Amino acid sequence: MFYVYILQSEVDSKLYIGMTEDLKRRLSEHNSGRSAYTKKYLPWNIIYYESHTNQKDVIRRERYLKTTQGHRAIRNMLREYFSSQQQQHFISQGSTT
Repeated sequence: MFYVYILQSEVDSKLYIGMTEDLKRRLSEHNSGRSAYTKKYLPWNIIYYESHTNQKDVIRRERYLKTTQGHRAIRNMLREYFSSQQQQHFISQGSTT
C-alpha cells in the first residue's frame, strides 16, 4: 500500500503533505527530526491519510493536494476538524517515500 498523508504541527498548526509506503515509520522520521522540512515544527500529528494500491495514483494525489485547489479540497474535507482549530498553514516542500 501507498499512503498520502497530512500532518499538523502542534507548535503552530502548520500542515505538511507527504506520501510513503510505511506511514508509522514516516511519522516517526518526522517526529525524530530526520526530515529537514519538518524538524523545526516538531511534534507532528497525522490528521488525514488515504491509502492507494498504485504508486502512480498516490503521487498524482499528493501533487494535487499541494496545489491551491488541493488546499481548498483539504479544507472542505476536514472542515469540522479545522473549525475546532485556530488556523492552518501549508508547507509544501518535498516529500519522501
